[in-house]
Amino acid sequence: MMPAAPRRRGAALGALALIAVVWGYNWVVIKQGLRDAGPYEFFSWRFVIASVCLFGALAATRRPMRLTHAGAVLATGLLQTTATFALTGWALVSGAVGKSAVLCYTMPFWVILFAWPVLGERLGRAQWIALATGLAGLVLLLGSGISPGLSELLALASAVAWAAGIVITKRLQTRHRVDTLALSAWQSVLGGAGLVLLALLFPSRPTAWTPGLAFALLYNGVLVSALCWYLWFWVLARLDAGMASFGILAVPVLGVVFGVLTLGERPRALEWAGIGLIVVALALTAIAVRAARPRATA
Repeated sequence: MMPAAPRRRGAALGALALIAVVWGYNWVVIKQGLRDAGPYEFFSWRFVIASVCLFGALAATRRPMRLTHAGAVLATGLLQTTATFALTGWALVSGAVGKSAVLCYTMPFWVILFAWPVLGERLGRAQWIALATGLAGLVLLLGSGISPGLSELLALASAVAWAAGIVITKRLQTRHRVDTLALSAWQSVLGGAGLVLLALLFPSRPTAWTPGLAFALLYNGVLVSALCWYLWFWVLARLDAGMASFGILAVPVLGVVFGVLTLGERPRALEWAGIGLIVVALALTAIAVRAARPRATA
């Protein structure tokens, strides 16, 4: 029989694949939802729904709701929720959706930089090659002659905030026994509160309550935020932070694919080349994961 550790790692990789699909399609959903609501209002409602779902799950499973390690959880919520989504929303308002999405998902490269000194994680040769290949793919997706404007800098800042939140989460999980569902719920409500505050301080156009907006909010609140953020913290507890983050590189690739299939977008040749390089980086990452698994004994 397969040892427990490889089974857990396989389950974590499967959950990572589900997260990538849901989050990849969500770029299309957000683009459609922002037609009827401002970005801060949209993301505030998203995390209100997510918080209700997560605390409802805690109540249904009779698990403790007490906030523990408040400082680390608050930092995670402010970084991974408030800062990441505020900066992403601002970037989407002032710049192109596709470029903002790609720059946001430079997050894995920042995780590698932060995880090395903070968590002591080291990359093998295959992982370094995957890092270089994925970076080359992102550069091609952006196109040649990059001269970042405000929206590009905001998207990059969102990636840095997300990466910092991931490293803080991983450090918390390695030092303490943390309930994943409670962690997801509290970072959602604390980070969501920050977004509500931004929506109140910087209101945008009135929200048009349409069926499309309702679908976008439910998709974001229930699937993207409640289910997949829970799975994301669960994955982080079972995989290295850098390895988990590389798996998320599939999200911008899937976002481009879903954009082609549902919105009729047509990437240029350089963009397709970048997608191909990112797929290669993901394959190298999978090889590295497999090589790192302990061999089963006879």
